[in-house]
Amino acid sequence: MNEDSPHIAHLDGRPATTDDLAPLAFSGHAHFTAAQIRDGRIRGLDLHLERLRSASVELFGRALPEDVVRARLRTALHDGPADLSLTATVSSTAGEFSAAEGEPTLLVRTGPPSSGPDGPLALAAVEHERFLPHIKHVGEVAKTHLLRQAVADGFDDAAFLDREGRFSEATIWNLVFWDGESVVWPEARILTGTTLGIVRRQLDALGIGQRAAPVTPDDLPALAGAAVMNSWTPGIPVHRIGSTELPAAPRFLQTLHRAYTAEPPTAP
Repeated sequence: MNEDSPHIAHLDGRPATTDDLAPLAFSGHAHFTAAQIRDGRIRGLDLHLERLRSASVELFGRALPEDVVRARLRTALHDGPADLSLTATVSSTAGEFSAAEGEPTLLVRTGPPSSGPDGPLALAAVEHERFLPHIKHVGEVAKTHLLRQAVADGFDDAAFLDREGRFSEATIWNLVFWDGESVVWPEARILTGTTLGIVRRQLDALGIGQRAAPVTPDDLPALAGAAVMNSWTPGIPVHRIGSTELPAAPRFLQTLHRAYTAEPPTAP
């Protein structure tokens, strides 16, 4: 780590050494959450904590106590800038390719803040289903490969179609659509992003219509807009998926951003 950088890597609450990090470079049996910190605070902290807990229980059979996770997040943020990107990754001391029991271990890394690309984006429509799609796990070579393939084909990124021909998600994004009146979440097996969770509950609080429905390529011409969201942003416009042009929908994007900013940020 660059000693002149204000950003850190902490393993289990202490500065990580090269010896600590070297084994993790080859660890694919791990999961993580990513967040944007602003003024030392985070939106949807409860969703991040639950994501880490539930994934740890499923992958490792146990999870770090919430107070321990929060303490390690606070430690990582204490001496850093007020605005930054944060990634918290949980792996096991048992390592990979082993059925042995191990204890969960938490790596917290910080970096410069990000708000994602401006858009609008053009997405290639590709057939792909993630393994354990409900878990934000590491080592997904397919996502980077499909992203690069999409860019080589003249797109900005890729959107995934499941085996039933339904849109599910994109490489590092959740997909969301607009029918002119309501927000439409694609009905498929997906990773429920923390930003998606924030927007969904705040849309309810604001009384704005939303629904889940299967969305296929044939449904796109009837839709009034599309966007992607992740920990960087609650909404970047999408103007084309495959060969189908989608209309600009400024009211839709404003709605997504309004819902996100309605969520009060909290300190870990």
